Amino acid sequence: MAFLPAAGGRLGWARGAIGALIGIAVAGVLTRLIEQSIAQAGVFGPSLFGTGVAGLPWLVAPLGAAAVLVFAVPASPLAQPWPVIGGNMISAAVGLAAGHWIAEPWLAASLGVGCAIALMALARCLHPPGGACALLCALGAGANGWGWSFLLMPLAPNVLALAASGWLYNKLTGHPWPHHSAPARALPRDTWAGTYDIADLDAVLAEWDEVLDIDREDLDALFRALERRVQARWESARR
Repeated sequence: MAFLPAAGGRLGWARGAIGALIGIAVAGVLTRLIEQSIAQAGVFGPSLFGTGVAGLPWLVAPLGAAAVLVFAVPASPLAQPWPVIGGNMISAAVGLAAGHWIAEPWLAASLGVGCAIALMALARCLHPPGGACALLCALGAGANGWGWSFLLMPLAPNVLALAASGWLYNKLTGHPWPHHSAPARALPRDTWAGTYDIADLDAVLAEWDEVLDIDREDLDALFRALERRVQARWESARR
């Protein structure tokens, strides 16, 4: 039988689902209110920001993927505040630029996503929904004439509202966000388990040559906790 995640608890699926519901609702309502205020004030018009705000959505699809990360896997390095905000904003800017500068939609979209990944990696804000954001903006700029106003409305209110909701909701439900790795307790050196060293972990990660969606410090804490558990079982069996 396949493993079924628990509904309750500090990181149960129900907690993540409710958090995402709240986060998207807050982002949608806030952005809609800002959009109405901007429209009434008559700022950010077509002459300066392309199409203005009237033809833009007030919720963007990549926000749904970001909500999964922020509320369901808040310990992931890809789900931290800087990746959520920086990854989406940088990727959107890249996508808009590609859409305006490259006439072929497929080329604009592919270059936009590829360049967005490169820039997110360099800026240390790799965020999977950023790729979707770059794709969306490249196509929107080319087909619908989306201008730079997209960064200010609706994207900035969307991601900022989601990040604020994630910070508050995660904190109130027992998982502080941004995530901070728990300090790893080392075992005494006179046991087999105590021979493990952080350099061993670094060497294995270098041999694997893979990008893992978990902090190095979390891996270290996990392995040391596993060592303590195995050591306790061995000592209990000797008695």
